[in-house]
Amino acid sequence: MQNIAGRTTALATVIIAMALSFIAYQGTRGHQGPELETPYQAVALMNGQMFYGRLEPAGGDYLTLRDVFYIQGRQNPETKAITSVLIKRGGEAHHPDRMLINRQQVLLIEPVKTDSQIAKLIAEQNAAAK
Repeated sequence: MQNIAGRTTALATVIIAMALSFIAYQGTRGHQGPELETPYQAVALMNGQMFYGRLEPAGGDYLTLRDVFYIQGRQNPETKAITSVLIKRGGEAHHPDRMLINRQQVLLIEPVKTDSQIAKLIAEQNAAAK
């Protein structure tokens, strides 16, 4: 009797594992990622950092963000007032041309509307760089 019960339990475990694997596979099969309808996207990371750039649709464990910007606070030494400045990545010592972001570190992705302040600042910086 114990042998039959053990085999039944083992068989049930295998069937449940197969069913869960099938459900997980079906869930990822149709996943296309976010619709990228705007030229730029905002990518918020789990550590609180926010980057703006052109998100490339891709599979795998990493997202590729190109033409990357971020906001940095700067303090006026005379007035001590803090202003936010949009900075384009690439001027760092290693001159990055893109960011590869681990998908597990992404909190959210949002579109940057073309009439938003961020989009206008990005357009100004891109025009000045030409």
